[in-house]
This record gives sequence, C-alpha cells and structure tokens, in this order.
Amino acid sequence: MTAKLTAALAACALAAHAAAAVQTKEIEYQQGDTKLQGFLAWDDAAAGKRPGLLVIHEWWGHNQHARNQAIRLAKAGYVGLAVDMYGKGKVTTHPADAKSFVAEATKDPAVTTARFEAGLALLKAQPQVDGSKVGALGYCFGGGVALGMARAGEPLQAVVTFHGSLGTKAPAQPGKVKARILVLTGAADPMIPAEAVAAFEKEMKDAGAKADVIAYPGAKHSFTNPDADKVGMDGLAYDAAVDGKSWGAAMHFLHGVFGT
Repeated sequence: MTAKLTAALAACALAAHAAAAVQTKEIEYQQGDTKLQGFLAWDDAAAGKRPGLLVIHEWWGHNQHARNQAIRLAKAGYVGLAVDMYGKGKVTTHPADAKSFVAEATKDPAVTTARFEAGLALLKAQPQVDGSKVGALGYCFGGGVALGMARAGEPLQAVVTFHGSLGTKAPAQPGKVKARILVLTGAADPMIPAEAVAAFEKEMKDAGAKADVIAYPGAKHSFTNPDADKVGMDGLAYDAAVDGKSWGAAMHFLHGVFGT
C-alpha cells in the first residue's frame, strides 16, 4: 500500500469518526432576570429522539467537571445538559466562595425550583430529546438539588446522585416521589456519614419511593472529580476506580429505567 493511499484511508477514517462524534453547544438561558449558562452534549450519529438528562453541578458552579459529565452521557446514548444553579460566570475553586454561592442560590426555595425547572424546560425543548423520558444527575450540591426536586414531585423518571447531600428540611411524602432514585456515595465521606445514609433510606422507605444506595468502601467526597485533591480540603479526594464503578452503576440503572 502506497503512502498516499494510506494517508487517504486514514483521512477517511478520521472524517467518519468526526461525523459520528459527540456534538456540544453552549446555550444561554434565563430564570427571571438571572442569566444562566447551559452546555448541551449529544451524539449526532444517533437516530431519533432519546432520553435527556440534566447535570447539576457541584458547589463550585457550572465548571468543566459538570460539562464532562454531559459529554459522558452523550457518549452513552443520552442527551446531557449541564445546567447552572448560580448565574452565568459564578464559578470558583475556593471553598469560601462556593459556600457563599450555595447560600445565595438556596436562600429562596422558589428560586431553586425555578432554576431547575428552567433547565428542565430547556432540555425538553431540544430536538434530540424525548420529553417523556427525562432525569437528572446531581453531584455534591447538585445531588441535593436533584433529590429535592424528586421529593417535590418533579416529573422525572430517574435521579442519580454522586457524593450528593442527602439531608432535607422537606422530607418526601408518601406517593409524592415520581422518580426512581440511585444514590452513589462514598463510605468514607465525612460530609455524608453513615447515619445520613440510614436516615435517607428510612425517609425513602416511609415515602414508598423506589430508591437504592450504593456506598463505596474507602471513597471520600467528590470521588468523581479529578480536581478534588487540588482544593486542599480534608475529606475530598478523587478516586478513579470508584469514578468508573459508579458511572457503570449509573448507566446500568438508567438502562433499567429508560430501556436504552
């Protein structure tokens, strides 16, 4: 085979791969007067509409970690939309700023709900999405938001949380939760202790909700975020093995819910 022919075949292969590659798009949207940033990811080689999933960021804000999860979802055959619960540009790597952002975003529960619903409406409006098949993946702070929306009866089929907060001031009521829930947590996470997990499991059982919990031995908080160790906070640590295992568990769960 000549060098020219080899190069031509390689170019064709790259072009074919690019044609089937995951596509991404930044979308600015609003809740009231607050500008928000969205990041959409989908596989343009997939035919027809498919389930859509919101990605709700950690307390750091709408950063690359959240966007990466949307891309992972697209590679798995879903449409992922990384949403924004703070406001465009409110992203940090400093714990004090993150704490402030969380406090501001959650001081009015109605605003939290409105921002979630704005993201959900945006997701359902995408031409690639089957609006009858939607869910949410939440990380850290975002996990707490996702569970809060499930407790409130938002029309979600699935909710998955990764090292997400479990406590609430508004426990689930019997018959209220529509979503099937999967909680993926670290057994060595000081922010989500065993008693918090037990209280959550009891709450879900009392409410008649379909919820499962997987606790990974040795895993600390933020085990899915490769930058977790850079923050300098005790109790935060990336765990590549648990990141992979938890993602596999999430995909198995979503397949069971959506039949994908």
